[in-house]
Amino acid sequence: MVRAFSHQWPPIIQGGMGVAISHWPLARAVSLAGQLGVVSGTGIDTVLLRRLQDGDVGGHIRRAFAASPWPDLANKILSRYFRPSGRLPDQPYMRLPLWNLESNYWQSALAMLGGFAEVWLAKFDHPGQVGINLLTKVALPNLAVLYGAMHAKVDVVLMGAGIPREIPGALDLLASNKPAALRCDVVGLSPAQSPWIRFDPTSYETISQAPLKRPAFFPIISSYSLALVMSKKATGAIQGFVIEGPTAGGHNAPPRGAKQLDSSGQPVYKERDVVDLKAVAALGYPFWLAGGYGFSGALEVARAQGAAGIQVGTLFAYSEESGMAADLKQQVLTAVCAGFASVRTDPLASPTGYPFKVVDMENTLSTTAVYKARQRVCDLGYLREAYSNAQGDVSFRCPAEPIANYVEKGGRLEDTVGRKCLCNALMASAGIPQHQSDGTVEPVIVTSGDAIAHIQDLLPPGCNSYSAKEVIDYLTKGL
Repeated sequence: MVRAFSHQWPPIIQGGMGVAISHWPLARAVSLAGQLGVVSGTGIDTVLLRRLQDGDVGGHIRRAFAASPWPDLANKILSRYFRPSGRLPDQPYMRLPLWNLESNYWQSALAMLGGFAEVWLAKFDHPGQVGINLLTKVALPNLAVLYGAMHAKVDVVLMGAGIPREIPGALDLLASNKPAALRCDVVGLSPAQSPWIRFDPTSYETISQAPLKRPAFFPIISSYSLALVMSKKATGAIQGFVIEGPTAGGHNAPPRGAKQLDSSGQPVYKERDVVDLKAVAALGYPFWLAGGYGFSGALEVARAQGAAGIQVGTLFAYSEESGMAADLKQQVLTAVCAGFASVRTDPLASPTGYPFKVVDMENTLSTTAVYKARQRVCDLGYLREAYSNAQGDVSFRCPAEPIANYVEKGGRLEDTVGRKCLCNALMASAGIPQHQSDGTVEPVIVTSGDAIAHIQDLLPPGCNSYSAKEVIDYLTKGL
């Protein structure tokens, strides 16, 4: 069965890499080149806040805010957070309260305006298509971010790191400016007992209440069973899939079955972890293959397997337009060209419990010395899990927070081993690290797909950088 879809999507999707690696300049460059540019919406409220405190270099946020449907709200945010001269070199960023089920009007407003600004800037003054990527695990801000992105006419929503079954229905409601809700997964409570994460668009007065364009929804999946769930049991319509293998960067789905590690401590993936592409194709939706498809000729390989195209992250992550801190980007490129770049799948790094790809590099959280030297603090909290506490209320904890705090909240001591604060580390990788009260600066972590060596194809002798357009030319060569 092939479903009838009126929309023709580009063959290349640029991966939505957070935090702020897939920022609007990268998505815009990819979109202008005729492919699907994708911005990351993960932590966008904090990203927005820090950009404003750094002086809004180039005036881009203010330009987007001037076009927003919430002018009064935008002006209040600027009055509170914008620093025309930026911060002092060692001055900490102002912090937002951690998200919870009762997060306030102001918190959701920052997420909403952040989602709007990022998509609006990526789409400004051209007809190309732009998507937004969010993590299902980071559930609390997602509805607000999506509503803001929809006001900027986002074309596609892509979500993985969980089962985003309720998102399609939420998109339908938000497109009609109606309240939407997602079930909050709570350790110790059944789904029927779990509370709702609610967002009411009518709380924010806009210039117009006209219906919004409902974006397409592409869940990011790693198995046929998940494709079946999303096609049959989602709360609304989906329009396609991104099928991601375990060689992709960032979070990976854990191997199916009993946990098994190889001699280097990495998860072992077996034949049962390979997605049945023929079965997925029989569901009738277009799909894009991700994880290890960042090489010239990959489009032909993917199409031969029935795919509409490929999603590529790693090659774009080190392009000139990406949001990675410039010195960090150059450090990785130098290591790649020297043949020293090494990527491993760390089963412990992520507080989510999902395997996470890490580039082994000096002076980053990938090294034992840097990891042990960092004082544990949880001041962003995007990856915390909700749990039912002794009083029967819903609280939040993270295995990367101070160990005593986590154990006091009922967490297991063994779950804290090797856990890294990805929230702070990924902000640092995007060039906006927090300066902590003890005088330390949050260290970075670098994530990439296993196929990082293909970057060498884009760096002939004498070159130390490449553009997003060059990535696309490389991927489409001969087609």
